[in-house]
Amino acid sequence: MTTYTTTYTPPPDGLPIGDAWVSAPGRRAVTFPYDGSEIARAPVGDAALARQAVEHAAGLRRTVGALPAHTRRQVLADVAAALTDELPGLVDQLVLETGKPRVDCDIEMLRTVATWQAAADEVGHLHGETVPLDVQPSGEGLFGFWTRRPVGVVVGIAGFNYPLLLASHKIAPALAAGCPVIVKPAPATPLATLRLVHLVRERLAAAGVPVGAVQLVTGGAEVGRTLTTHPDVAAVSFTGSAAVGHRIGRDAAPRKVVLELGSNAALVVAADADLDAAADAVVRGGYYASGQACISVQRVVAVDAVAEMLERKIAERLRAVVVGDPRDPATRVSALIDEAATERVADWIRRARAAGARVVAGGTREGRCLTPTLLAGVPDGEPAWDEEIFGPVVCLRAVPDLETAYDVVNASRYGLHAALFTRDLGAAFRAVEELEAGGVVINEVPGYRSDIAPYGGVKASGIGREGPRFAIEELTVTRMTVVRP
Repeated sequence: MTTYTTTYTPPPDGLPIGDAWVSAPGRRAVTFPYDGSEIARAPVGDAALARQAVEHAAGLRRTVGALPAHTRRQVLADVAAALTDELPGLVDQLVLETGKPRVDCDIEMLRTVATWQAAADEVGHLHGETVPLDVQPSGEGLFGFWTRRPVGVVVGIAGFNYPLLLASHKIAPALAAGCPVIVKPAPATPLATLRLVHLVRERLAAAGVPVGAVQLVTGGAEVGRTLTTHPDVAAVSFTGSAAVGHRIGRDAAPRKVVLELGSNAALVVAADADLDAAADAVVRGGYYASGQACISVQRVVAVDAVAEMLERKIAERLRAVVVGDPRDPATRVSALIDEAATERVADWIRRARAAGARVVAGGTREGRCLTPTLLAGVPDGEPAWDEEIFGPVVCLRAVPDLETAYDVVNASRYGLHAALFTRDLGAAFRAVEELEAGGVVINEVPGYRSDIAPYGGVKASGIGREGPRFAIEELTVTRMTVVRP
């Protein structure tokens, strides 16, 4: 049996609220999804601590908003450097908390560092412009310009699947914009995020900035409601399920919201596509992070002329996918976050089969892991096709032509990312026009995301955009100035 060691350095005990680490009223076991063993007991906050954090942040709003650009940029760059120094230990922690294969945790950490570096770069680009008021007669003799100002206290709520990356996409843009921020990690994966916030607060202190500019509160729905509805909160940035995100959007009004929600990303394959490249993309893009990614390939829509051959190619490749311990560098699919998630996905597979779908590959369990599964012919109305499965399952459907494929993709209530494989440039640009999604990817997986690009969805997949430049804009407001000299 292989023995694995970890190098993670734990943060101070308690929760980083206000100027110190305070005691939490409860504890929750954090378990390793692969074998169910307890790796730590994490502090669990409550509504009172959530209110305390918001009140402290509100008291710092003007101080943080007045920080000079060079200070904000230096703090962000210093955090990127600190994360680089601690990268191996944080990867170990991510593997243990999330149960994701090590290769996916390596990628998460590299993307996390890049996000902090990009946020530091964007500080110097936060500016306004002049407005020619005299285009209207009433503006003659007036001088106008607008600037961007911090929106105020920001609450960031991250999902369990990429805890450090998602938290960083909340914290780094908030600091770049000059906003105090409170982050709430998912209850199942708080440990690495606690370490991240500790590193950030150390760099804030070194720069002479109040450490309470960044706080963290753990807890369940009660803590979330308290944070998102508090009158002193100006903006909420949430990553998670559509159901929870839509409820937050309603409850948080009139606060500004950025919602990065679920999807059932589709990959369309044209008759002229490179089928080997498309099959590789389905396997690479459908099963990474054990399928627990909102833009992983869930639906493959292939034209009739190539659907059967594509199905065979995908099935052949699935035989080589290693299922097992996520600490093993060879593993590509491991356990889902908990048994409830595993049983839900298994039930959706059973339902699809009962509704007439074929199980081309997988559909079984190996210990706590689901094997990578390919379903063919899943009908509309089945959750494996209609909803976000968030597991190692891909559904393949054959259609007569590309127009039908686009209609099938667009019939979903979701619209985060979609992809098309084709050699036809005209078809590629038609897809960009036709597909109703926040991102359209040509000849690559729909799960491709650059952390400096605008990222977000349409329809039930959310509102607003992430990526440091675009998140900073979401977390600032324009202030128009008019001067009569």
